[in-house]
Amino acid sequence: MKTDVLIIGGGLIGSSTALQLAMRGVSCIVVEKDSAGRHASGVNAGGLRQLNRAVEEIPLTVAAAKIWHNIKDLVDSDCDTHFPSQIRVAENSSDMDKLQQRHDLVQSLGYSHEELITKKELDDLAPALSPHCVGGLICRGDGFGRPYHALTAFRRKAESLGVQYVTETEVYRFDKRNEAWQVRTQNGEFEANVIVNCAGAWANNFATALGEAVPLTPQTPMMMVTERLPHFIDPVIGAASRKLSFKQMQNGTLVIGGAHLAKLDVKRETTEMDWGKLSESAQTVMALFPQLKDVRIVRTWAGLEGFMPDNLPVLCASSTTDNIYHAFGFSAHGFQLSPIIGKIMSELILDGKSELPIAAFDIKRFKK
Repeated sequence: MKTDVLIIGGGLIGSSTALQLAMRGVSCIVVEKDSAGRHASGVNAGGLRQLNRAVEEIPLTVAAAKIWHNIKDLVDSDCDTHFPSQIRVAENSSDMDKLQQRHDLVQSLGYSHEELITKKELDDLAPALSPHCVGGLICRGDGFGRPYHALTAFRRKAESLGVQYVTETEVYRFDKRNEAWQVRTQNGEFEANVIVNCAGAWANNFATALGEAVPLTPQTPMMMVTERLPHFIDPVIGAASRKLSFKQMQNGTLVIGGAHLAKLDVKRETTEMDWGKLSESAQTVMALFPQLKDVRIVRTWAGLEGFMPDNLPVLCASSTTDNIYHAFGFSAHGFQLSPIIGKIMSELILDGKSELPIAAFDIKRFKK
């Protein structure tokens, strides 16, 4: 099979890239080793967060937020998005000092999406929080979506524009022949002018084959979901000095994360829950919401993601090989960025540059 661009990885990043290229008339094939979104895109927390982003990511997350607020225009679905705000909660004066410093930094860069709020406003926005909380940092335009709904919407829109998905198909070799790439899989061979590496936790395999290995580490953030409860909170809650992502979904369940990791067997692609860390996560929830101490956890899971040591992604053309591009290493925060990443990658491939600042994400930063 021949195509203009072959994308390795069928998650949100690969699908967004395929969609943006197809919108500009480029033929694409997406090759996915498992089912699309099996490991990260379909099983993450679904956070739509500008709040507390790395400074280098702020221009990207602000641009992505504008797309998410009008996501139906792009993919013909609202992806079950809601924007009730996200808040980092301060539990003491030291936390408030930390949030003040963050607020001042963001303001100094010319952005105003992060606002300090007092205890009174925090109590008004989230009255269920423990009374010891003293304030917070809020982004009023933040919220969440449903990962699988989003993944499905991006894929269906891409397919409606001619993108082909080939799943359960692992790439094991690619070679240049007559100015085109020959990509070999256990299910046949593909020919493409351009390859895009969106392979997530496996992306370093391809980078290494190109002579530009990076220190990517596969890791498995754990999530918990509770039984259904009457509605009691709107904002997504994080904490200034604790690991926490806490939200109440439309059906009343609570989805709880916090970057605690499961035990991973990379070769078998299996995970084992770390119950001690999950207990720590539950203790954090009870510290902020003591009234939830008797609520039942009904399910836990972990998604396999690619983490970089600086927690910044790799977004660039290959530093060693023409007509190969990288988009990976999102370190458990790629859901929000995914719509803008597709646009960035289409610009790099077709225009040779992006309208947004992406120098900090170059793969060459790992070379000594």
